[in-house]
Amino acid sequence: MVDQGRRDRRDALQERYRRLLSARQLRPAVAIAQRYREIDGSTLGIMISVLLFTTVIPLMILGFCYLDGFAENVSPGTVWVRELGLVHPRSDRVREAFGDAAALESNWTLLGVAGFLVWGIPMAITVAGIFARAWRRAPLPLIPRILRAGAWFLLYLVMMVCRERIVFGGHHGPPMRILLFAVAQIPVWIFWSLTPVLLIRDGARGWSYLTMAGLAGVVIDGVTIPLAGRLFFPSLLDGWDGFGPIGVAMALLTWCGVIGTGWILTACVGAILWEREAPTETVIESQTAVPAER
Repeated sequence: MVDQGRRDRRDALQERYRRLLSARQLRPAVAIAQRYREIDGSTLGIMISVLLFTTVIPLMILGFCYLDGFAENVSPGTVWVRELGLVHPRSDRVREAFGDAAALESNWTLLGVAGFLVWGIPMAITVAGIFARAWRRAPLPLIPRILRAGAWFLLYLVMMVCRERIVFGGHHGPPMRILLFAVAQIPVWIFWSLTPVLLIRDGARGWSYLTMAGLAGVVIDGVTIPLAGRLFFPSLLDGWDGFGPIGVAMALLTWCGVIGTGWILTACVGAILWEREAPTETVIESQTAVPAER
């Protein structure tokens, strides 16, 4: 029985080695697309969009209102107007859909904020499952998974606040705003570099190569999605013209799907880059599960 167990382990390691060499021979774009299909990224993107819409957006709105003192002449929709670069008349539609900040002051309580924070843990656990599949790791035990997911979600909120304060914390002209946008990628890079460490088993292995995963997060989540939002969200919002606040909500929900898909691509790109840069032995020993052939 012992010899059989050793043979099974040796065969499994050889299979992982073969798959790794085969994956490294593929063009990066092909390898990323295969990993995305392997984990059923399209379906997972829809799941993340709903979780983002029901968890992160309310916290963003409450945080914005708090920083502005729940003023009656300030609309929570301003956070999206700034993030997506909306101008009149689209900016007016978004601000009108959200009303004024003063109406939300009653929600700024320990119980009210804690409710949305608690809802963030299931979203983080879902993201952890996505990263485990993309990085080909066995899931963490339940308790560590919950604790790490909670820490990841808090780190995500800190990253969001830092990025928003750096870019929109003052009144600056276009050249300075571009420079601040570049500086704001530092917390994004740190966040996505630490994400595998927090969310997956043995995520700190080959830690010196995790910067590549962080760089994938910067390119996708830090740069591409915000710039794409400024280009395409206005047309998306126009598609829901005439539906009032519901139309604005549906446009935001659709855009949450884009963000969720970006997160899944970040997981896949980061995994492929790490597998190609980290030592072969480290990769093989870390990947405790071999996906079945499709």
